[in-house]
Amino acid sequence: MNKLVIKACSEILKEHFIKLNPADKQLSNFFRNNHHFGKRDRVYISELYYGVIRNKRYLIENINDENPKKLVMIYLVLILGKSIRELSSFLDKQDLIWLREKKSNKVEITKWAKKLSLPDWLWKKFLEQYGQETSISLAQSLLLPANLNLRVNLLKEKDILKVLNSLISSIPELKNEIIKTNLSPISISLPRGTSIQKNLLFLDGLVEIQDEASQIITFLVNPKRGNMVADFCAGAGGKTLGISAMMKNTGRVYAFDISDKRLANLKKRLKRSGASNIIPHKIINENDTKIKRLRNKFDRVLVDAPCTGLGTLRRNPDLKWKHSLESLNELNIKQNLIINSASKLCKVGANLIYATCSLLKEENEDIVDNFLLKNKNFRILSPNSIFTKYGIPLNSDKYIKLTPDEHKTDGFFSVILERFE
Repeated sequence: MNKLVIKACSEILKEHFIKLNPADKQLSNFFRNNHHFGKRDRVYISELYYGVIRNKRYLIENINDENPKKLVMIYLVLILGKSIRELSSFLDKQDLIWLREKKSNKVEITKWAKKLSLPDWLWKKFLEQYGQETSISLAQSLLLPANLNLRVNLLKEKDILKVLNSLISSIPELKNEIIKTNLSPISISLPRGTSIQKNLLFLDGLVEIQDEASQIITFLVNPKRGNMVADFCAGAGGKTLGISAMMKNTGRVYAFDISDKRLANLKKRLKRSGASNIIPHKIINENDTKIKRLRNKFDRVLVDAPCTGLGTLRRNPDLKWKHSLESLNELNIKQNLIINSASKLCKVGANLIYATCSLLKEENEDIVDNFLLKNKNFRILSPNSIFTKYGIPLNSDKYIKLTPDEHKTDGFFSVILERFE
């Protein structure tokens, strides 16, 4: 920690507050234009930056000020527990006087939404859905940073322990912190901030970056060799690649998305992964003619629907300030349209897997209930036989709901719907 780190973090926050760019994009832009920062300083800057964004509302309430540098300083004291003495070597005299005054006159915040740095509308939704005790636990977990999760690419290596040991050998200083995770049988956890993109295991396609919850969704697809599978909102293809590996490069996996940029990223990942059964398709929207031509053709259809992303706040803390009741309603309209359109791809006997990384029932159970009301030829399947098949220690008769406080993963929702006639 030094004066340059605090200055850099303050500059990035100022740009983020003004331009409202995604937090990760703002950070990447800064480092791209400032090559002189070493690895350790980059880690410090990143941790500070995301820490302030996670706790933004609480910090502002304490100092009644949105000045980025002041937010960084008060974060160091109130959240990280740094003493004034520790900070005295790299703060100006005026800053130290201000910090002492604020520390000695700490504001007593009683409103939970402010204490937990959530917008009022979201806290109200949490209370309605989870009750106060669970809402507090959930919100507290969303203030913590997430570890880095990797998915072992079964197309390249089936021995998970071999990959684990290779990772430990390649990063020996983290040997006690690189571990297998509890839920996904092919997931490895590394400490947050670990740089993996230049590691040979990543470059050779043996591992992919993917949260453990997202890996569980891939297992729920449960494709068979030779199946026709559609990933309806494929994005950059994390789940697409996982599905391909489960199918051992047989059958066909159609990756649909409306974004050229995301599909371009998928194509880059394809080369590294060794997958050869994936067919990327750019579509205009959920009613694209390509979709209509493929009706009743697929054995499995995955809909990882566009959503608020509130289950990923540990990684994307700025999302909570980008959404509102209005944007939630707009997403609900889109989610209803997408699941209905995607369902038309299912042949009789096919499974439709609906998933979001949201924690709100409006994007999850309510969408499914509305779909089933209008589509009497679909029914919910229990995922328990799939969990047993792959050795996943979860149990549910209906919906799969993962949360960072209970499962130490991103927040995810999913359900398996079977077209039975």
